[in-house]
Amino acid sequence: MGAIYILWLRELKRYVRSRVQVAASLAQPCLYLFAFGFGFGAVFRQAGRGSYLQFMAPGVVAMTVLFSAVFSGIAMLWDRQFGFLKETLVAPVSRLQIMIGRTLGGATVAIIQGTIVLGVCLLAGFRPQSWLALPGAFLFLFLIALVFAALGTALGSAIKDMQGFQIVMNFLVMPIYFLSGALFPLDNQKIGMRIANQIDPLSYGVDGLRGTLTNVWHFAPSTNLTVLTVVAGAFLLLGAYLFSKIEA
Repeated sequence: MGAIYILWLRELKRYVRSRVQVAASLAQPCLYLFAFGFGFGAVFRQAGRGSYLQFMAPGVVAMTVLFSAVFSGIAMLWDRQFGFLKETLVAPVSRLQIMIGRTLGGATVAIIQGTIVLGVCLLAGFRPQSWLALPGAFLFLFLIALVFAALGTALGSAIKDMQGFQIVMNFLVMPIYFLSGALFPLDNQKIGMRIANQIDPLSYGVDGLRGTLTNVWHFAPSTNLTVLTVVAGAFLLLGAYLFSKIEA
């Protein structure tokens, strides 16, 4: 357990030291929030859907967590390049503990960044249905972070160069985000889009956040929790297996 704590703490320290990462984590969500939230607001109201800012703010928070959690896997590539990963792997601790520590560290950083963006959304005018809903929202925030931090660890274990990681991110992360319903309602979609929405694990995270914060649900709350928990377990097992095969 000591190794897990040390690696978790190391990820937090790396994040705190990186002011550029903190600034970058706010730039894209703020662009989406203000450009889309206010730009498409009139169209959304004319369609009888109410406030677009209320609708999309949970999706922007989920986007922040998604990108931060998955890109935590990039740190493994840097560690491999500069030799820190080799030093970690020769330590007298199991690779499973190392993998869990890194994954939890990446998930914690993602939750912190998601919380910052949620604060920005509140400043922009987003209002939850009840402040008592925040604990439930943070539960879904944690599950999203855990799912995609584990995915990032798995990818970082399997890919050996930065170029390969960027290619996978462009063909994986962006579709995951845009198909999740973060920017558009999931109801009344055609069959192909509905299937894609249901396959996408982020759909259940976005719906869970939106449901707890605004009381607008597409899936049942129990469905969201079950799918995210199962997928988190599957990605953790995949990440543990790939990390056990890694060669520094």
